[in-house]
Amino acid sequence: MFCARYDSPLGPLLLTCEDEGLTGIWFDRECTEVESWHPILEKTKQWLDAYFAGTVPDTDIPVVFHGTPFQKQVWQILRTIPYGEIRTYGSIAREMADILGKEKMSAQAVGQAVGRNPISILVPCHRVVGSGGKLTGYASGLDKKVWLLQHEGYEP
Repeated sequence: MFCARYDSPLGPLLLTCEDEGLTGIWFDRECTEVESWHPILEKTKQWLDAYFAGTVPDTDIPVVFHGTPFQKQVWQILRTIPYGEIRTYGSIAREMADILGKEKMSAQAVGQAVGRNPISILVPCHRVVGSGGKLTGYASGLDKKVWLLQHEGYEP
């Protein structure tokens, strides 16, 4: 495991990776290891620099998800939400139901998986809202979610 700190406009971020890919971007966490250099961490810092500068960065950073199969599938869906757009928990639940061959899926179950997303910003859980566009939950605080959405040009 490799880790580094990134100073964002929203405060420090902890970046973690393995040789195979990025494993985390967290607000308000400290590196428990000695900070280290890794090409994936450097590429992630460049991606974040571009993102916070207001450009739509390429998303070719490899990621490694550690979670349940359900969580991993939800996190993959999050990666498909375009910059500046939103999706609802319900729409993701319907997509998950289709993928799993079920008649329906709980939006709350999707919400729990979204809330456990370890790679914030790059895996854009901030782009998921409640029904009717209602801003709900963000593990790092609703103020950060609002900032990120507004930064992408979406007005909640």
